[in-house]
Amino acid sequence: MTKKYEVVGIGNAIVDILTHVEDDFLAEHKLAKGSMQLFDEADAAKLYATLGQAIECSGGSAANTVAGLASLGHRTAFIGKVRDDQLGRIFRHDITALGTDFPAAHAEDGPATALCQVLVTPDAERTMCTYLGACVNLTEADIDDETIKGASITYLEGYLWDPEDAKNAFRKAIALAHEAGRKTSLSLSDPFCVDRHREEFLSLTRDDIDILFANEEELLMLFDTRDLATALAAAREHCEIAAVTRGAKGCVIAANGESIEVSGRQVSNLVDTTGAGDLFAAGFLHGYVTGEDLATCGSIGNLIASEVITHMGARPDIDLKAFLSQNMGTSEEDM
Repeated sequence: MTKKYEVVGIGNAIVDILTHVEDDFLAEHKLAKGSMQLFDEADAAKLYATLGQAIECSGGSAANTVAGLASLGHRTAFIGKVRDDQLGRIFRHDITALGTDFPAAHAEDGPATALCQVLVTPDAERTMCTYLGACVNLTEADIDDETIKGASITYLEGYLWDPEDAKNAFRKAIALAHEAGRKTSLSLSDPFCVDRHREEFLSLTRDDIDILFANEEELLMLFDTRDLATALAAAREHCEIAAVTRGAKGCVIAANGESIEVSGRQVSNLVDTTGAGDLFAAGFLHGYVTGEDLATCGSIGNLIASEVITHMGARPDIDLKAFLSQNMGTSEEDM
């Protein structure tokens, strides 16, 4: 079958609402800085009413990665669940405006479209207040066979590995991808996700996933160790490639019996760390599908991540393809 897409992402379809707040705002609302807290629909609406000027755009971890790949010039699709409401229409318009196909139909009933209120304090730390709504109701029926079979890589978001229906949707997508001779990829998403689903994630990485994305803490938790070298050795045994982010230290790629360390890029104008891991994955996958070696894939991931943290939001606000062309091969001092 002809490849229609380089990457299709499957994950939570969330509308991000991004705004600046002071530390006093977090204290007033009893919000722990840097945390991600789940809200019900009523409490999410109450918090929203207290916010000042905000940016609203389609979000969700896998959707952010797909958006980055679209900006890098790739053919992409995204599968996620939204309701037929105002935020659902915002999500669809926003993601398709990037050139990404969004084949899933709106839900006609049930919970409202998910939203995440991202509160950014002056130190660029983000505190997320999330109402999951419709996005967790993804089912096997939402997985379009031809979309999966027509993608070089199916990229799965660990955040969605909670509801049984969503797990079955992931399993269907994995089976379709492998039947078509395609690659699968998983982002572990969050240490809390790994803590909840460690045994299932271990099984997935051993049997079903070709390319694993994790940050250092997630990888250590997955393999139940505090030693990074031990975790990387285990990752090499479980999957073809593991790309592990380490914040300002850069990343390390575990593959082919070795670990490749790639230095990070210093960013002097840090604004908002939202989406750094998502855009790292976009940069890495860009390198992978264009045939770059793994060290270069990691370097591209670091570069693209370094751009997204210089402005509000988890989406590129420049042409990443042009940005990559201008900056790849430069040192951090040359940027």
